Amino acid sequence: MSEKSFYATGKRKTAIARVWLKPGSGNIVVNKLPMSDYFGGLLITNAAVIKPLSLTENAGSYDVVATLSGGGKSAQIDALRHGISKALLVIDPELRSTLKKAGQLTRDPRAKERKKYGQRAARARFQFSKR
Repeated sequence: MSEKSFYATGKRKTAIARVWLKPGSGNIVVNKLPMSDYFGGLLITNAAVIKPLSLTENAGSYDVVATLSGGGKSAQIDALRHGISKALLVIDPELRSTLKKAGQLTRDPRAKERKKYGQRAARARFQFSKR
């Protein structure tokens, strides 16, 4: 008996989450570790990641297996949330309006601004010396 899995990719800044949803009991595994171990018990983690599942009333019905790379922990959490939302759309396209209204399908476009030449950083200048 082969269980059908549903795949989607979520992104945020430079973090990329490859997400597979399988019918199950609600377990979330990130890079072969339980989510609480991988993210080190960050309080915001569980609520943010489960939000798309709870909005669509699928909280305990799918197991999530994800591979995260790049970015920091916060960006990875948002990438995982985005990936779960997109995978839910693959399962049932009628969930689109619910997820869209809650802002779960929008890929956050904010990223680090590039450093400019002749400056210390993107906007910070070198200190000006009159003499």
